[in-house]
Amino acid sequence: MIPVILCGGTGSRLWPLSREAYPKQFLPLIGGETMLQATVRRLEGIQQIQAPILVCNEEHRFAAAEQLQEIGRGAQSILLEPCARNTAPAIALAALAALESGADPLLLVLPADHAVADVAAFQQAVQSALALAEQGHLVTFGIVPTRAETGYGYIRRGDVLAGNAWKVAEFVEKPNAETAESYIAGGEHSWNSGMFLFRASRYLEELGQHRVDILAACRSAYKSAVRDLDFTRVDRDAFATCADESVDYAVMEPTESAAVVPMDAGWSDVGSWQGLWELAERDANENLLQGDVLLEDSERCLVRAESRLVSLLGVKDLVVVDTDDALLIADQQRVQEVKKLVTKLRGQGRSEAQRHRKVYRPWGYYDSIDAGPRFQVKRIVVKPGQQLSLQMHHHRAEHWIVVRGTAKVTRGEEEVLITENQSTYIPLGVVHRLENPGTIPLELIEVQSGSYLGEDDIVRFDDEYGRG
Repeated sequence: MIPVILCGGTGSRLWPLSREAYPKQFLPLIGGETMLQATVRRLEGIQQIQAPILVCNEEHRFAAAEQLQEIGRGAQSILLEPCARNTAPAIALAALAALESGADPLLLVLPADHAVADVAAFQQAVQSALALAEQGHLVTFGIVPTRAETGYGYIRRGDVLAGNAWKVAEFVEKPNAETAESYIAGGEHSWNSGMFLFRASRYLEELGQHRVDILAACRSAYKSAVRDLDFTRVDRDAFATCADESVDYAVMEPTESAAVVPMDAGWSDVGSWQGLWELAERDANENLLQGDVLLEDSERCLVRAESRLVSLLGVKDLVVVDTDDALLIADQQRVQEVKKLVTKLRGQGRSEAQRHRKVYRPWGYYDSIDAGPRFQVKRIVVKPGQQLSLQMHHHRAEHWIVVRGTAKVTRGEEEVLITENQSTYIPLGVVHRLENPGTIPLELIEVQSGSYLGEDDIVRFDDEYGRG
């Protein structure tokens, strides 16, 4: 059995913490590990489980690979989607990759951004679904509902198949409150988890029967795939022709072979700030506090302070999330609408919709400290043994001041070493590179000056990470 971990999605309802360039699956929202790392961890102990196949956006490839390395795990393949096309094509790519070895394994499909409180119950549900999947059923896991939830889709059970499993009678869209109450009272509905178990060939067979266009586009894209470091990069043009379709609509709803196995494991898709508030441990006044927070006479609030003191007085049912460059204040009952703010930010061309002030790169990260007309200041941290690309800029010059560690600097035809409290200057148009030859992180302050300071003013001549 091969886990297929779907790492797409932007988690826009968890803005400003989750953003397009670094979404919620790569964040430590619950506990010390990221959601992707927790997803991989909960597979430990399942019999005959193999290394996972990850499917992720091309822009997130280094974050995904590095987070697996941090917990001592590897992937047998990291498939890169050049553009987002939803879950049906993503799973098709994974199935094609899984079949390449000549075997026909079972695929355990898991979103990377879900939370599971009871790992043992999760694993037991997977084990109970194995026989059905081996018989050719396409199994989905129905979450035993704990309330009349309007934010989830539902699955209605049909005839009993075997033991604790049923045929799927119907997939239902997110209901209104009255309909959700009737589902809970009737006892035939479960929440749609978006987790599946089926044989690779069976999924492709059903996809070919119901959406042959998606299968053809994925076959073409995968046939022309290029292996790049630890990644498999599918053909951009071929994949771009693929329809944007979920696995529910493309396969699970039309198939006659859908089965549902119940799962009661403290599951949540962590789809909003309220969902996170419900999951986490709260204080005596039902407040969830993270960071430097001071409250007085306040109840049922979620407050997250990333870099400074945040104080609340005499309020109830608020969500307050303060990051380096954005502050969200919302009513608990309206947090599902946070994505409306993100849509407005995108429409205004605001960078806060896409990326954080701190931007992670495969070599480390940079933090944009200050900016103004014709200047920008960044704090740059380069991991030991790593280097930036050999590059030049058409519109800006750069000053580098080393704060900690040693920097090896390529500047035109010369190479120099600069250490703590030393600096260097990179004139506009000069080819340059920054490298950390030491054993501790290299920290420096970069001051940019020029007529244009955008990140797209980079001409790369050589890059060990394969960036253009």
